[in-house]
Amino acid sequence: MSEPQTAYAWFARSADTYGDDAVALEVGEDRLTYARLRDLSERLAARLVAAAGGTPPRRVGLLASRSVTAYAGYLAVLRAGATVVPLNPEHPSGRTADIVKAAEAEVVLTDSPEAGTDLGVPVLPVGPEELSSLADGPAPELPYVEAGPDDLAYIIFTSGSTGTPKGVPIPHRNLSAYLSQVAPRYDIGPGSRLSQSFELTFDGSVHDLFVAWAGGGTLVVPQRSQLLSPVRTINNLRLTHWFSVPSLISFASRLGTLTPNSMPTLRWSVFGGEPLTLDAAREWRTAAPGSRLEVLYGPTELTISCTAYRFPEDPAEWPGTPNGTAPIGTGYPVLDLLLLDEDGRPSDHGELYVRGPLRFPGYLDPANNAGRFLAPDGRPGGGEPLTDQHWYRTGDRVALSDGHLVHLGRTDHQVKIRGHRIELGEIEAMLRQQTGVRDALVLAVPAPDGEPELHAAVSGAGCTSDGLYAALGDRLPPYMLPRRIAVLDQLPLNANGKIDRRAVLGELGHPR
Repeated sequence: MSEPQTAYAWFARSADTYGDDAVALEVGEDRLTYARLRDLSERLAARLVAAAGGTPPRRVGLLASRSVTAYAGYLAVLRAGATVVPLNPEHPSGRTADIVKAAEAEVVLTDSPEAGTDLGVPVLPVGPEELSSLADGPAPELPYVEAGPDDLAYIIFTSGSTGTPKGVPIPHRNLSAYLSQVAPRYDIGPGSRLSQSFELTFDGSVHDLFVAWAGGGTLVVPQRSQLLSPVRTINNLRLTHWFSVPSLISFASRLGTLTPNSMPTLRWSVFGGEPLTLDAAREWRTAAPGSRLEVLYGPTELTISCTAYRFPEDPAEWPGTPNGTAPIGTGYPVLDLLLLDEDGRPSDHGELYVRGPLRFPGYLDPANNAGRFLAPDGRPGGGEPLTDQHWYRTGDRVALSDGHLVHLGRTDHQVKIRGHRIELGEIEAMLRQQTGVRDALVLAVPAPDGEPELHAAVSGAGCTSDGLYAALGDRLPPYMLPRRIAVLDQLPLNANGKIDRRAVLGELGHPR
């Protein structure tokens, strides 16, 4: 039997197989079988088409979080043949409106009647009462044309160095290729209970949804507050599969809950989005000795992940690495990986380039493609049309050690804060737009708990830290807001006349 070619088809195959015999979604007290979730998603799809004026929309914003509407809505958008544009209710409304406009969304589905009143497109609010009423009456007829493999499944917006979020479109064929590689890895079937730790605006959520649904497992959705107590949440929800950023290990460690065998239900533990230290991995393994442990690596542009490393069963066989972080492993067999040194020559260490069926087709705004691709023969990509043979430039420095790749850092000023990908240039650009600011610099520095946090320094007259915080809060999501903004008469410069980043660290009271 051939594998499904679209995201919805992966879910529908399990719905055909399991029907009412397996639970597909668990949110709080709500438990939906595969048959019920499919019926609800089809009814929601019909409502979406009606909200869009009777014609199936091309792109739909999904402004919802950790609710039945969020996950049934995701499937409904796909069932209508449209592209999902995830939106975060916690983000400033101005930023959300900018994304809706950039994505050319035609309608927004939300789980809150108060949300999305100024987005410039029709808004369909579907809360718990609306969901209940949807179950009444005959099922709608859905003669919509299904999406094809080359149509877009979703568009995730990531931080952009120019000050504007970048849209990363992922076609169905990319996601299908990803699921073919990854879904069989984790022994998922009815009775498997998989965590949903990521927000829908983070592409790790796509892994959660469709790896669970491809195998007939249950997607179990913790509330955000529960994620701060991972061990208690895993035990209370009886999770068998866990996928999160490694930062949550730090939360569990500080709570003192990572005691031996404290997570007996876990069979698989997967971490991604930021480096996993070997010390954190050992703590987690001690608390879940019956769980296999794996690391996934990959930028959004490469469809969630492109490499994987599975720890040996025996901790005595775990590797040592130069920086104390777990290897990111090896590339999936369908991909080509290339390492180039600073002179652009193939090497066993340097910047990582990737091509293959997981590589996205280019940014929503083609202007963002500049400098991000290499031609098939390894030359810097020019203005020629992108082909499947072009290499994507990840910006990540890696080295080959004992047959596995080890992540060594970035070649630019992109950072990860608890899994969120942040271009420091986007925050700097936003600061420079504020009245009185001449220049700005944003740095990632270690917080007291060892995790990175953002600090900013600006030069100018007539601006205050409080005023700048308020201005940024109107345009940036909470995870991009600096913990501290220092207003200086002038940012220190080096001998070349550029901002001296080490001197700014000193001004902010950090070791240089």
